[in-house]
Amino acid sequence: MSESEEQFDSFLLALAEKHTGGVPEMLATVAGFLARKTDFFVGGNDGQWQTLLLGIFEEKAGKAQEEHRKKQAAKEEEEKKRLEAKRRKEELLKKETSAIYEVTDEEAARLQKEIDDTKNKDVAASLPDTELSKPLGDDADKEGDDKEKNRLKPNDGNGCNLEHYKWTQTLGEVELKVPLNITVRPRDVTVKISKKGLYVCVKGHQPIIDGELHAEVKTEESMWLLQDGKTIVVNLEKLKDMSWWSRLITTDPEISTRKINPEPSKLSDLEGETRGLVEKMMYDQRQKELGLPTSEEQKKQDVLKKFMEQHPEMDFSKCKFN
Repeated sequence: MSESEEQFDSFLLALAEKHTGGVPEMLATVAGFLARKTDFFVGGNDGQWQTLLLGIFEEKAGKAQEEHRKKQAAKEEEEKKRLEAKRRKEELLKKETSAIYEVTDEEAARLQKEIDDTKNKDVAASLPDTELSKPLGDDADKEGDDKEKNRLKPNDGNGCNLEHYKWTQTLGEVELKVPLNITVRPRDVTVKISKKGLYVCVKGHQPIIDGELHAEVKTEESMWLLQDGKTIVVNLEKLKDMSWWSRLITTDPEISTRKINPEPSKLSDLEGETRGLVEKMMYDQRQKELGLPTSEEQKKQDVLKKFMEQHPEMDFSKCKFN
């Protein structure tokens, strides 16, 4: 597009905005102007205005279609590169774990427990749902600080039992239950879930919860329901999974995430890259137990072996490699 054409863009855009009927209405306005104010339709030979109009539009249409094809081709090329990169990554992961053995559910549970212990350090017993969570007090780890002693023990759902509600959690989601003293209808309940906020209220009463969440959630995947007319149940999908919350609302007392006791997961429950990573860790652990090289060490040895084959004139007998 030439600069002479672009100088009218702002005017033409303003004109287009006034035509709610779209392009046909705008073209009708332009044609009406030419008919009333010029001799465009009658000043030449028969059919001359059609030839002129068609030639201009065909030229502009050709340029627009060519530009569209280029953009589409660039988009397809970008998508092709993305898929190829994803395929290479999957092949590399598959190659690294190709020698991985099939494990039992017990071994998978043991490894999952070790992963969770690494994240949360210590594990301790939890309280029944029927009790309010209590401070750790003297039960806190001796090496823990004063803040840890003042935190609450998690309930058996790794959450907290408070006066007006209780919540439980997994690494990926939080479930909140608000028992009511009366029977209500869904239309009497208001629940608002924002990225980092939660509002729960029953019509005619003060809000039960109105505050900032401990961490951000996926609003489109979070939901609520009224159970038997007496319990409000809210499910929050964590934005950052593989993490434990120490509280539901920032004004709530904190629980000790050290004392969280997650249920062991089965290897078959894991998907995609997470399962591949766990399998690789299990393989490396078994290799170490047998005194054999891990997958990373094996890769280094393979690279060294290939280099030695390509350079037989070099003496590596006295070299040590880590």
